[in-house]
Amino acid sequence: MTAYKDQGALVVFSGGQDSTTCLFWARKQFNRVEAVTFDYNQRHRREIDCAREIARELSLEHTILDLGLLNQLAPNALTRSEITVKAGESGQLPNTFVDGRNLLFLSFTAVVAKQRNIRHIVTGVCETDFSGYPDCRDVFIKSLNVTLNLAMDYQFVIHTPLMWINKMETWAMADELGVLDFVRQKTLTCYNGIIGDGCGECPACKLRNAGLKEYLCRK
Repeated sequence: MTAYKDQGALVVFSGGQDSTTCLFWARKQFNRVEAVTFDYNQRHRREIDCAREIARELSLEHTILDLGLLNQLAPNALTRSEITVKAGESGQLPNTFVDGRNLLFLSFTAVVAKQRNIRHIVTGVCETDFSGYPDCRDVFIKSLNVTLNLAMDYQFVIHTPLMWINKMETWAMADELGVLDFVRQKTLTCYNGIIGDGCGECPACKLRNAGLKEYLCRK
């Protein structure tokens, strides 16, 4: 990774625990780091404000892209406030899965990256705690990486620092980076839009808080 130090990285950034941890990971790995956030009229829209505030605090170049079309195409619990968030039944995807989201996010991120002469893309997708989302799988990321390189004739590298770790280990990574308190207090993971430890009741909060509790017990 030291060979990449002088090269730039663009982080897919939602203002949540995972993407913020990846943001700090990228800042350690690369001398130049920028962030891109997508506005798709999501349920917990405060995440955009959260991402903006974190980027401002860290003096990051931060781009917010309008991807409202995704909201129109994919009605579900993350794009419609009237739909109650529910975990998936056995063998079913949770109703928070947005069809095509990571495919579009990473594709648009790649377009931005090429325009800025950046080859490294960082995303917080994770196959360990991925809730069954097919677009968080390592095989998808590797496939898309090849596709983007061919589509744009440009050598991108998609980095997934969290791919093979669970939430407890993600908290451990934040602590190793010296930002555990920052991530805990200033990020937004909650489906109900509550910053920090969140509502404690939605699936995202339960996963996040269980990982934190496990990490603090082991620390």
